Formats: sequence, structure tokens, C-alpha cells
Amino acid sequence: MKKMNGISEKTVRAFFCFAPLAMVLAAAAVPRGQTAHHGVVAPLASVKLESDGQPACLKGALENGDPSSGPSTFLLEADPGCVVPAHYHTAEEQLIVVRGDVSTGMDGMSDQTLGPGGFAMMPSKAMHWFTCQSKSACLMFVTFDSKYDIVWAKPHK
Repeated sequence: MKKMNGISEKTVRAFFCFAPLAMVLAAAAVPRGQTAHHGVVAPLASVKLESDGQPACLKGALENGDPSSGPSTFLLEADPGCVVPAHYHTAEEQLIVVRGDVSTGMDGMSDQTLGPGGFAMMPSKAMHWFTCQSKSACLMFVTFDSKYDIVWAKPHK
């Protein structure tokens, strides 16, 4: 049996026989009418942060996903002193601080101040809150593992 660059002729023939089949199977793995998942690259300077008014001191931008139907990632910017009152989500939430000092807490745990790189995970339906304690805006990434919703705590009387 001949060898080409240390590979047998039989191996080369098998590769060329099965490679087209592998390509057809890979193409069939993407459901009809859908495209394969594509990556996302978004330089911070290109992100357009907007307020939805709840609360007015918080701006956000969807970075990835579809919050109306599944997992999603947001970039959030909170003005200095911004308070996001107690609330919960049906989805699990993960928060990573990029810039600033963010005081966060949840039921059953004492409040903690997180600086850049700080991380918090709020389980499904865990009441939580946060405040930007910096003199400049706080920046953080927030991810949800399923459809996004928000339930605000009732105001105390």
C-alpha cells in the first residue's frame, strides 16, 4: 500500500468518500428555514444604551439572544446613585460588574459591594436589588438563562 506524507492511500480514499457525506449531514443538522448560529462581536464604543424608564437612571442594550423567548445578555449602565428596587425574574440572572461599585443584595443574604469583575447569581424568583455607589456610571453585564420578565416588589406602606 502506498503512503503519502505518512498517510496510507486507503485512509486518503476513505476521507474523500466520507467527507461529502459528513458535509451533507452537517448541513441537515440546521433546521429548514433557520440559519446556523453566528457569533457576536460588539465593541463597547458601538453599543447604544437606552432607558426603558424603569428606573430612569438605568440604561441598557441587548447584546445577545431573544429575551422574549429565551436566554439573553444585556449591557447595563447605571447613573451614580441609581437604585434598582427589589424585584425578581422567573429566569436565573447572572451579573458581572465591568466598571464602578455596585451594592447588591437578595433575600436571605447581606448586601455586598462588588467592584470590577464582581459576580452575583440570583436564582429564579429570588428577590434582589442593586445600587450604583460610584461617582461615575456603573457598567455591568447581566445574563438570563430563559425568557426575560420582571416582577417588582410591592412598595412598603
